[in-house]
Amino acid sequence: MKVIGTAGHVDHGKSSLVEALSGINPDRLAEEQARQMTIDLGFAWFTLPNGEEIGIVDVPGHRDFIENMLAGVGGIDAVLLVIAADEGVMPQTKEHLAILNLLQIERGVVALNKIDLVDEEWLTLVEEDIHQLLKNTRLAKVPIVHVSAKTRQGLDKLVFALQNELSNLPQRVNSGRPRLPIDRVFSLSGFGTIVTGTLIDGNLEVGTECEILPKGLKTRIRGLQTHKRKEEIAFAGSRTAANLSGVSVDQIRRGDVLVGTGSFRPTQRLDVRFRLLPDATRNLKHNTEVKLFLYTSEVLGRVRLLGAEELPPGEEGWLQIELQSPVVAARGDRFILRRPSPSETLGGGVVLDPFPLRRYRRFSNEWRERLEALSLGTPKEVILNLLQRNAWMTLTQLLQESNFAPEKVEQAISSLLQEGLIIDPQQRFSKETKEKLEAPLIARSRWEEWQKKAQILLEEYHQSYPLRRGMPREELKARLKLPSSLFQTLVETLKSQGKVKEEKTALALSEFQIRLSPGQQEQVNTLLRLFAQAPFSPPSVKECKQKLGEELYTALLELEELIQVSEEVVFRRQDYLKAKETVRQLITNQGEISAAQVRDHLQTSRKYALALLEYLDQIGFTERRGDVRILKSTALPARER
Repeated sequence: MKVIGTAGHVDHGKSSLVEALSGINPDRLAEEQARQMTIDLGFAWFTLPNGEEIGIVDVPGHRDFIENMLAGVGGIDAVLLVIAADEGVMPQTKEHLAILNLLQIERGVVALNKIDLVDEEWLTLVEEDIHQLLKNTRLAKVPIVHVSAKTRQGLDKLVFALQNELSNLPQRVNSGRPRLPIDRVFSLSGFGTIVTGTLIDGNLEVGTECEILPKGLKTRIRGLQTHKRKEEIAFAGSRTAANLSGVSVDQIRRGDVLVGTGSFRPTQRLDVRFRLLPDATRNLKHNTEVKLFLYTSEVLGRVRLLGAEELPPGEEGWLQIELQSPVVAARGDRFILRRPSPSETLGGGVVLDPFPLRRYRRFSNEWRERLEALSLGTPKEVILNLLQRNAWMTLTQLLQESNFAPEKVEQAISSLLQEGLIIDPQQRFSKETKEKLEAPLIARSRWEEWQKKAQILLEEYHQSYPLRRGMPREELKARLKLPSSLFQTLVETLKSQGKVKEEKTALALSEFQIRLSPGQQEQVNTLLRLFAQAPFSPPSVKECKQKLGEELYTALLELEELIQVSEEVVFRRQDYLKAKETVRQLITNQGEISAAQVRDHLQTSRKYALALLEYLDQIGFTERRGDVRILKSTALPARER
C-alpha cells in the first residue's frame, strides 16, 4: 500500500480534488468546512484501476499552517502538487515544492486544476511557468495533468498518471522495526484510545506489545484498521489506525511514535547533513535557534555548525543539532528546519547519526571522517564505523543505528567477521536468533586496544603496589568499563595468550612476582625470628603491622608466608600447617577434640587455640559439635591451607 500527499497554495483546490478522486471530504473539522479552507491534516483513500488501494494525506496550503503541512508529508511515497490554472504558481507552491525537494520526494503528478476557468492560451503560459518551477528539482520529470475538480474533466487521466508514477516507485525498505509517527489521537466510545499515522517501517500486529516514545508508555494493540477496514496486520507504507490499551488520549500527542518494544530509543542530539535553501533570507549561523520537523515531530533546538562559522544560502554543511525535547530518529531520516521567528523554512537534510557520543569540537577533524562515512558508506562501511566509535554493539543496536534492512546488516557483519575487521568474542552471532540479537560485536581495533589497556593498567598497578599479588578483578573491570561477560572473555583471551595470570581474585601480568628489597627482607627476617621463638603464641596482627607496615604485612599474606586466622591472630605458614596436622591426628585418634586439648597439645593459650579452630571450621576442615570438633565428613575444599 502506498500513500500520496497533496501540496500547493491555499485555495488551489487540493481538498476538492481529493474529494473528487475518493468521494471523501478530507476537511473533517467544522471550522474547515465553515471557512472552506484546510487547517489541519485530512485523510482519504481510493482504489486505482489496477486494484491497488492508495491513501491520501491532504495538507493545508495557507502559510499560517505550514507546520501542519510538514507533519503530513514526512511519510508519503509521492505527491499530488495542485496548482490552480487561474492563479498559477504562488508563494506556497514554491515553499511546498522546496520542502518536497528537501525530503527527496521524486514521484508524483502536477494537477493543473480549475481549467474550466481559463482558456487554452492562458493554460499554455501557466504550464510553461510550472516547467520552469520544476526545473532542477527532483520533480522535474513528473507529468502535468489538466483537471477540474468541479467538472471532473481530466480526472481519469490524473488517476492513470498517479498509477503510472506509483508503479515505478522502488520497494519501500522494511527493516522489520515497526514505527508509526502519530499524526492524530482520539477516542471512540467502546474502543478507547486510537492513534493514526503512516506506518513508515515494519509491520504491526494485533495483540503485539508496543511502546509510545519518547515518553516510554507501554501499550498493546487491541485492533488495527486501514481505511476503516479491520486488519490483523498493518504493513509498512500503509495509513494505519491503531486501537491501544493501557494509555489514555491525554497521554499522547501528535509527534509521538508508536514502535515495537525496545526497537527504538529517543535522542536529543543529532548529527546531520544539511542544505540551506537558495532563497533563504540570510546565512545560517552557529547556535541559531531552529524548529526541527521529523515526520510528525516538531521540536525546538539549536544548531552547532561544524567546520564553519556560517553557511551561505544554497550551500550544504555538517550540523550537530541539540534539541530541547527528545525525538525518535534513525539514520537516513529526512528532516526540515525552520526559523521560529520570523517564521521561515531554512532547509533540510538527512540524519547521519541519531546518537552522537558527545558534542564535537567544531573545528577539529574528529567528526568529519566518521560523518562522511555515514553519509556515503556502504552497509559494511557504516557498520564498521559504528563499531569503531562504540566500545561494542549488539546486532539489535546495529539494526537500530544503521537503519538498514536486517538481511543487509547480517550480510555486512558476516563479511566483516570473515575479513577479521570485527570480532564476535563470545561466538554468539552464529547461534539462535535470540542470542544472535544480543551478541556483542567489537571492532578488532577496539578489542586490541582493550587488551593493551588492560596490560597497561596492570603494569601501572604493579608499579604503584609492588607488594600486592595483583589488581582485584572488579577494579580492573570497572576501569575498563566492561560488562561482566565481555570482561571475562577479555581475561580468558589474555590468559590464553600467556600475558596475564589469575591468582584467586587478583589479576597480574604473567611475569610479575612480588619481590622484597634487601631492607624489607631484613624487616621480615626480624619478625619471623619472633615467630620462631613462640610458634603457637606468635606476635599479634597489630604488632606485625607496627613492625612491617600495612603494605609489607599484606605482601607476606599474599605470598602465604603468614596465614591470618582471625582479626588478631596470625601464624607462620609452617606453624599453621603443623597445628592443622596436629588437630587432624588428634581427631583421627580420638574421634573428636576440644579447644582445651588443642591448647594443651600446642602449649599455647585458649585465645590462639580458639582462633585456629574457628578458622578450620570456616574453611571446612573441621565441624563444631557443641564444645568439640570433628573432621568434616565431606571432601575438603581444593583451597586447603
